[in-house]
Amino acid sequence: MAAINLVVFVALTIFSSARGNSDGDALSALRRSLSDPDKVLLSWDPNLVNPCTWFHVTCNQDNRVTRLDLGNSNLSGHLVPELGKLEHLQYLELYKNNIQGAIPTELGNLKSLISLDLYNNNISGKIPPSLGNLKSLVFLDVSNNNLCGTIPTTGSFEHIPLNNFENNPRLEGPELQGLATYDTNCS
Repeated sequence: MAAINLVVFVALTIFSSARGNSDGDALSALRRSLSDPDKVLLSWDPNLVNPCTWFHVTCNQDNRVTRLDLGNSNLSGHLVPELGKLEHLQYLELYKNNIQGAIPTELGNLKSLISLDLYNNNISGKIPPSLGNLKSLVFLDVSNNNLCGTIPTTGSFEHIPLNNFENNPRLEGPELQGLATYDTNCS
């Protein structure tokens, strides 16, 4: 009987570690995509079982990432689709950096996300419509970037103030549900 209990314990430990590593793997992918001249990500060791001991990362009691605080950290690079795997993420704070490229559509998988702060970067492309499906999203600020297209108005976007989209020279809007089309030169 003791041998069976040991096997079950080992299996559960391996399963728990593998699940915990999915958050670490997602953050490691982000780390690889960023340039970090001030070494704020120095503690991000992908060999650890989970990222809960890393600086700028907050976890819940189950060792799942709930918050990523990297605002004003002098980071450059781009966001990665793997961030969409952080199932319990509530706060994604990446404001005042030099992040470029598009907002990954996969961020629309973050069902627990309350706040997405990406202002004062160099993010381009369209705002993914998938973000409108985030029922928990209350705060979204993408001002002072290089976004294009139209400002979405459905789903979670219904309650986001328009000033959270300001200073995106190629961003038009808000959408008029098919009543008007904009030539936003957005590809």
